[in-house]
Amino acid sequence: MGGRLHPRTSAPYPDSDKTALQESCVYWLVLIVSGVLESVWATALGRSEGFTRVVPAVVFVAALACSMAGLAYAMRGLPVGTAYAVWVGIGAALTAGYAMWAGLEPVSAVRVLLLAGIVGCVVGLELTH
Repeated sequence: MGGRLHPRTSAPYPDSDKTALQESCVYWLVLIVSGVLESVWATALGRSEGFTRVVPAVVFVAALACSMAGLAYAMRGLPVGTAYAVWVGIGAALTAGYAMWAGLEPVSAVRVLLLAGIVGCVVGLELTH
């Protein structure tokens, strides 16, 4: 039936471990999406040319608001330090990776290895939570 039986009543009770795991997965998923949105707003900020271009400026504001809201939500169920480090790591790695891919920044083996190190640290923080 899914739930365990309570010894006194023999009635099933909800498996709180499953619920907690599902909630934790939602917090992590929202945090990852928020980290991706951090990269979007950082890139849009650069393309807005000091808020003189309307479309990138609007993308910046929308992505910033969604990214911050997601980070705030994720921090309801994840430790603040871990959530913030993962959020920043995802955003930084994607922003720098995109800039190299788009030809806006130079590509080198050292830069790629350092970005891989950031990604490895983010994965490590997720696995050790």
